[in-house]
Amino acid sequence: MGNAVANVLNVGLSSPQPLMANTINFRVETPKETKKILFVTSELADVIKVGGLGDVSSALPRALNPSHDVRVLIPGYRQVLESGYQIRIIGKFDGHAALPPCQLGRIDMEDGLIVYVLVCPELYEREGSPYGDENGRDWADNHIRFARLGLAAADMAAGTACIRWCPDLVHAHDWPAGLAPAYMKWRGQSTPSVFTIHNLAYLGLADTQCSPELGLPPEANTIEGMEFHGKLSFLKAGISYADHVTTVSATYAQEITTQDFGCGLEGLLAVKVRQGMLSGFANGIDESWNPLTDHHLERNFGINDWEGKRENAEQVRRLFDLEPSEGPLFAVVSRLVYQKGLDLTQAVAEAIVAAGGQIAVIGRGEPELENAMRRLAERFPGKIGVHVGFNETDARRMFAGSDFLLMPSRYEPCGLSQMYAQRFGSLPVARRTGGLADTIEDGVTGFLFDASTPESYLDAIHRAFKVHSNPELLNAMRCRAMSSPFYWHQSVEPYAKLYSDLLGETRQVAGVI
Repeated sequence: MGNAVANVLNVGLSSPQPLMANTINFRVETPKETKKILFVTSELADVIKVGGLGDVSSALPRALNPSHDVRVLIPGYRQVLESGYQIRIIGKFDGHAALPPCQLGRIDMEDGLIVYVLVCPELYEREGSPYGDENGRDWADNHIRFARLGLAAADMAAGTACIRWCPDLVHAHDWPAGLAPAYMKWRGQSTPSVFTIHNLAYLGLADTQCSPELGLPPEANTIEGMEFHGKLSFLKAGISYADHVTTVSATYAQEITTQDFGCGLEGLLAVKVRQGMLSGFANGIDESWNPLTDHHLERNFGINDWEGKRENAEQVRRLFDLEPSEGPLFAVVSRLVYQKGLDLTQAVAEAIVAAGGQIAVIGRGEPELENAMRRLAERFPGKIGVHVGFNETDARRMFAGSDFLLMPSRYEPCGLSQMYAQRFGSLPVARRTGGLADTIEDGVTGFLFDASTPESYLDAIHRAFKVHSNPELLNAMRCRAMSSPFYWHQSVEPYAKLYSDLLGETRQVAGVI
């Protein structure tokens, strides 16, 4: 670790330099006329959230709104209608093929964000998640449900939704919104579109015989359209028909053009790169992630207030029935799925405990992984604690109280947990992939490893133990991590530049990629 240790101990902690790889710094002039941007998404953290998509869909429009008029379109799930927000019906959409007619509602958030709600009880008002029932099974009509979302966005862009607001640009997010750019192109609409890939592994597949139900033209069923190995892919539709494709970190944008990470779409994505139509912009986190002000914490704290962090650690130990300890506390705040490398954490758990560490786990996901985590807690009582499920308060307390965050993801398009952890002084132990590689500096703000093997993972964990035994170095790394520049303003300028380019505006841009 030698050079990295020296680097941490010698940095000016009061004014750290940005560490994010491939950061793009732009100077953008505010346009004379505010441009109208429609975000199309299946999640919005204010009312419904499954993962990071909900956080991004909530935070990025707010970060952009000082210079743009960004509004959000989401389906009217039961959770949205019962969220307590007032929804005013302001418009309607006609049916098309098997896509039923529906209404358009509007929520005015207290901070000024305008959210449009696609109200269609037969499609969205159900128990369960946005994508499936309470047992985790996908809804059989998801192709109808999210095609209806895409078509509504296209109607809004065409000005046929019976409302006066019409977007200058449509920004669609992940496979549930993938048909928005496609419907726009098939209709010959001139409004430009951006499609953001948050996780390429979720392809949004449907049978080709669904084409008449969705009102698709013949070209949709071709390899140049949305055909994918004998199926229709909503994700591929977004990639194929959007005017520009983005993903959520510079490294992931490179990875998805390779066979290892491309999920069968690497060829198409490599073409987008050659055409200058694929970019990677890292996500950020909002201002609520501040240990000085977060009301969820046992005690607020800041840089160099390690007694405050210790009190939060004691609370986490109580929450998870862990024994009092002076050893390191490792946190797992994650969906319990194969992608996240939880099997690797199972493989190294005994070594962590044997070395004097403890592990607290919160998350839900695949039943076999949930049960495996429960068995670990039963095997190591007082050393490993597991809560299957999720709530925001406990997650924030874990970031604040833990010494290290375990993130051995096999792939990670961007990741937010490593940013939350660093802001709260918890150093990530993570695989060098995607956004983890872009937002963690090995030996400075966390620990990275390369191979998805227990041996490679354990090497990084052993380095974390060594740092924990050196309080001066540990606290220097914490200070640097807590000062990392992850707030959303880092991402606003690249998106603003992209929107400007697609809208044909002229702006002064200074910076390097």
